[in-house]
Amino acid sequence: MIGRAWVLLSMILMVAGLPVFAWAQMDHPKKNKNVDHSDHGMILDREGMVMNHNPDQLPEDCDAVSSDVQIDVRVGTKFARTGLTFGYSQHEWRVAPCSRLNITFVNEDQVRHQWMVHGLPKYLYPQGMFHLEVNGGFRKSASFIVSSDDATLLVHCDISHHMEQGLKGQIVVGGGALDIPGIPGLYAPLFPDKYP
Repeated sequence: MIGRAWVLLSMILMVAGLPVFAWAQMDHPKKNKNVDHSDHGMILDREGMVMNHNPDQLPEDCDAVSSDVQIDVRVGTKFARTGLTFGYSQHEWRVAPCSRLNITFVNEDQVRHQWMVHGLPKYLYPQGMFHLEVNGGFRKSASFIVSSDDATLLVHCDISHHMEQGLKGQIVVGGGALDIPGIPGLYAPLFPDKYP
């Protein structure tokens, strides 16, 4: 019964956009310590979470890091485009193949937000993704290295409805691939809403 109560409470907090730390405190009773889940690339603390931080291990198709790129991303309602609730300070990033991206993600809202990248090599990044999650008013920094392929990688917030409300972008590696539809300020949605 207690397990069901924790699940229900966690779901309510997640829908409200509030941090859920009950499970971390149950598994790790020492307060005010970082929780390190390095076996699956996750580091969790009171500011948020980093998943698949990789500043050093090269993709198989890269001989060396071609360039170090510093990307500072701010997120919040003040960056929202007309008709949307949220926004990133920038929605597209262009980088050279084999670049190391050093991301600093700053949350200017009071709700939790994410900067999640999909399409990375799965042998290096579990589930093919890199993930920063930051609670309201905090910041996180981490790095990852892109492969040598021309690619367009989806960036978004996976919290319920945040992507649809403006938190969507793309990383264009080299010449890129197909653009991702529906990126605020860049491309229209593939299936736009129609109202009478």
